[in-house]
Amino acid sequence: MPNKNGHLQHISQQFNTELGQLRTDFLKMGGMVQDQVSQAIEALVNQNTDLAEKTRSADKEVDQMERLVDEEAYRVIAKRQPTASDLRLVMSVVKMVADLERIGDEAKKISKFAISLSENDSNVHGPRGLLEARHISNHVSEMVRDALDAFARFDTALALKVMKEDKRVDEEYKTATRTLVTFMMEDPRNISSCLSIMWVFRSLERVGDHACNIAEQVIFMVEGEDVRHTPMAEREKIVGH
Repeated sequence: MPNKNGHLQHISQQFNTELGQLRTDFLKMGGMVQDQVSQAIEALVNQNTDLAEKTRSADKEVDQMERLVDEEAYRVIAKRQPTASDLRLVMSVVKMVADLERIGDEAKKISKFAISLSENDSNVHGPRGLLEARHISNHVSEMVRDALDAFARFDTALALKVMKEDKRVDEEYKTATRTLVTFMMEDPRNISSCLSIMWVFRSLERVGDHACNIAEQVIFMVEGEDVRHTPMAEREKIVGH
């Protein structure tokens, strides 16, 4: 494994500064989308349309950050012509920033459902499935946080942990969906709101998928091995765990 600090150690101090800024802005964007997901779920659970609107508006800032990070990455490639591990870092950031932007898109979708449900649901306790939505949200939010931490620390073991969590999220998604189907069968009046919550589940499941994509890029960045579409056993061998 290369020196984890080697990505930031260069003869050119300016190059070092540019790479450091690229990492900083990427992690800043990561924090923004984490907040988006958290606020979207809070808006949904508490039927808070103001918070939901705020979360939807934040998507524009996330899109701006995506453009900024992309421009920084392409500038580094054009000016510095990085090689080996440095190029892997820059190219990984380009791919990971796209996943962050899509996480923001999923949060925006959840916010839209929060507004719609708040306006249309007649149940004073809110629509069915909110407890499950919060549970899955907590799980995928932890995955995103760990994926970003893995990037910040060049920690492939933590990245591998994120990928292993994806199977659990898929199981939680299926279980929660089956629960809502039961609610709909028991009372057809639940159908509309339950279908909306199912789409929330789907968005959260997609957030977990994007966290996994980020984790895969961390391993590529550090180890130089593309672990996409490879069995978990092979990934464990590459990481050495």
